[in-house]
Amino acid sequence: MFGPAEPSQAGIQESFSALARRTGVELLVPEGIDSLCCGTPFSSKGMEKGHAAMAERVVAVLRSASNNGELPILCDASSCTEGLRHSVDGETVPEGATPLKIVDVVEYTAEHILPLLPEGQKIASLALHPTCSSTRMGLDGALQGVAGAVARMVQIPESWGCCGFAGDRGMLHPELTASATAEQAAEATGFGAVAHASCNRTCELGMTRATGETYEHVLEILERITRP
Repeated sequence: MFGPAEPSQAGIQESFSALARRTGVELLVPEGIDSLCCGTPFSSKGMEKGHAAMAERVVAVLRSASNNGELPILCDASSCTEGLRHSVDGETVPEGATPLKIVDVVEYTAEHILPLLPEGQKIASLALHPTCSSTRMGLDGALQGVAGAVARMVQIPESWGCCGFAGDRGMLHPELTASATAEQAAEATGFGAVAHASCNRTCELGMTRATGETYEHVLEILERITRP
């Protein structure tokens, strides 16, 4: 739904797929994924019936695609990872089955892929934007670990906070994002970093607007610097 920052870039889906191929990880994409959603657009607006209906559809597909919970389910946007975790939390796990395990690609990469990759030519500096979801899920350590693998210096603004994009709020009410990011944007711009990254596409859009710098998923940078 949200493409890469620049037409010439691969985007997070293709970048993570490339990293997986290089390290012998086979990725299976569930059938009908284009009609499914993590549920956050419904839950964030208080649409409980819509969220419940989508969660039921998603959980059924993921249970089948994961071989009844045998395989981990990877997600490439932190807010969607959190949304999917909330969706599966409400599932009544079938008797004898394994609970569905939702894993963010940053966490998976830090643990399983990064140790198998050759060390790439690190960029000089990176301005990093954690997200509300990555913070709530305890993923920021993994995010900074991957960032440290791509840049010699990683800087996180002390004024870091929610970018205010909130799914579609930043598209419908850009003034919300502008207000929420003003202080952080000034600090991030002052870093003069070579690259800017986060782990969620809408947050990257919000920070790109705020700073005038191109924010992309940190795994996109990792894929580029470790290409054979």
